[in-house]
Amino acid sequence: MTDTLVPDGAGAGDLPEEPEPDGPIIGTPSQASRWKIDIPGVRQADVRAVKWQLYLSLVGLFLGLAMGALQASDRGDFALEELFNRSIDLYDAVGLQSYYQGLTIHGVTLALVFTFTFSNAFLSLTVMKSLKRPLASAVLRDVSLYLAWIGVALAAWAMLANKATVLFTFYPPLQATPAFYIGAVFLVISTWCTLANQLLTLRAWRRDGHEGERIPLLAFTSIVTEIMWFLASIGIAIEVLVFVLPWSLGLTDTIDPQFTRVLFWFTGHPIVYFWLLPIYVSWYLFLPQQAGKGRLASDGLVRLVFLAFLMLLPVGIHHQFTDPGIPFSSKTVSWVLTFCIFFPSVATFFSVIASLENAGRNRGGKGIVGWIPKLRWSDPSVSAQLLAGIGFILGGVSGLINASYTVNLTVHNTAFIVGHFHLTVGTAVALSIMGICYWMVPYLTGKKLWGRRLAVLQTWLWIGGVFVFSRGQMQGGIEGMPRRTNISNATYIDRFTPPVDSLSNFLKNWDIADGLTAIGGTVMFLSGVCFFVVMLGTIYSKRQVADVQRMPIADEPYHPVTQSWPILDRLGLWSAVAGILSLIVYGEIFFHYLPLEMVPGGFQLW
Repeated sequence: MTDTLVPDGAGAGDLPEEPEPDGPIIGTPSQASRWKIDIPGVRQADVRAVKWQLYLSLVGLFLGLAMGALQASDRGDFALEELFNRSIDLYDAVGLQSYYQGLTIHGVTLALVFTFTFSNAFLSLTVMKSLKRPLASAVLRDVSLYLAWIGVALAAWAMLANKATVLFTFYPPLQATPAFYIGAVFLVISTWCTLANQLLTLRAWRRDGHEGERIPLLAFTSIVTEIMWFLASIGIAIEVLVFVLPWSLGLTDTIDPQFTRVLFWFTGHPIVYFWLLPIYVSWYLFLPQQAGKGRLASDGLVRLVFLAFLMLLPVGIHHQFTDPGIPFSSKTVSWVLTFCIFFPSVATFFSVIASLENAGRNRGGKGIVGWIPKLRWSDPSVSAQLLAGIGFILGGVSGLINASYTVNLTVHNTAFIVGHFHLTVGTAVALSIMGICYWMVPYLTGKKLWGRRLAVLQTWLWIGGVFVFSRGQMQGGIEGMPRRTNISNATYIDRFTPPVDSLSNFLKNWDIADGLTAIGGTVMFLSGVCFFVVMLGTIYSKRQVADVQRMPIADEPYHPVTQSWPILDRLGLWSAVAGILSLIVYGEIFFHYLPLEMVPGGFQLW
């Protein structure tokens, strides 16, 4: 018990066996006289593990932003050379071998490292807070942390050494060094350890006098998110462990690129849920309280939304509408299921906005829209998540284009897709995580947030930059500009740069699209610099807080858990249903791909 964090002057034996909602306040031994946090019985090691998972997430964000600046410079280089006969090239200056090496680092560090380790940290913390107890297994907690750091180190070495320039999707026959795949495996296993620890903590909570009680909503949403990801990650786990890693190690000389591509996209779309659902946890259960002590309308609706995402795992085929070998019937099913995703998204839209309206009216807002300016826009955590939600609306609408079987053919594999997911992942997720960090880092460190006004400015810079960036990418994509392409060195660009002598040619000109992309991307990078200035200023600040550090959790919904169906808490049942549905949808696809067409490969192009 020497590791347990207790209030000043209290011994371990003073802690009650079953903490009350306003139970004993705790703080680290070294800072107990200056700051405290509100999770009863938590250990210093629990806080340290969460903090270092979060710091690893920020490392991923930093590397991704740095590479994003290079991507913007490449687009700017193309536009400058065409319009003003000037050229810039930052890749040589930083020692990268190619545009595609930078693009690989950009995608992997943001899509995997930044998001996965944030989820490990945030969802561990929310479960501890919701169940009012530390994580059940110190071993799993530490294994998750160490695997994440070791995995990221291995993959980072491989990418920085130009031994894994295979892009985020690592499609065979492109081949990376084994260290890259092993690092990715370690990172994914770290998320599985987080889920296992959550489930053990839930079991301990039930056995501690809570048998038959409903799972608290914060814990429910956090655990369902991890269950969804575990089921989704089975596809990429099979791809890497059964096919790609043995092939990379030289244990086999052949591989089936089409089948491994199917396995990748089995995971590749639900991974978006894993990026997004932790943000939904914050939007539903934290943001209303932060914005003005707002309340949700319905506990049951939130549970239905998260279970809907669990049920809608097998939709990855909509990324493969143009791929051969996949039956039309499977593509049709995927098309229908992809549109079904719109239901939980729209439910979230109306529910969260209703809770925000409640918050605004609590602060004196009147009329149809008069509550909006009454929200706490001066709080950077609030402004970041509100602006992220606005960006997500546009991202969701553009996503309907990608989901359509026919309209998708117009934009498939074009820069339009990049514009779309920078509004979803690059704004709804990334900007929200930054906003969450504005309360979570002070919460974990006991420091006051440094540079509050700069933090608010950062949120507006990001949303402004991403709107310009996405406009440029979408405009170029509609005119046929390919994604994941070194445009500045493309040999066919003259065909797509007509004179800017009319509005029609202005919209068709790739120079204009790339110029907008470069400007927007540069503003996003400057916003990221502001974010890290605030984070470093906070972490190294000597300004300790004197009051209790509490999570900003919303009050009980107007329609509480007692008015929702108890069957919603049957996590094992819904997990089994989701697994069966996935087998049904993908069973036909796997049948058509058997026997496998194994071909030699192993290309390292850049």
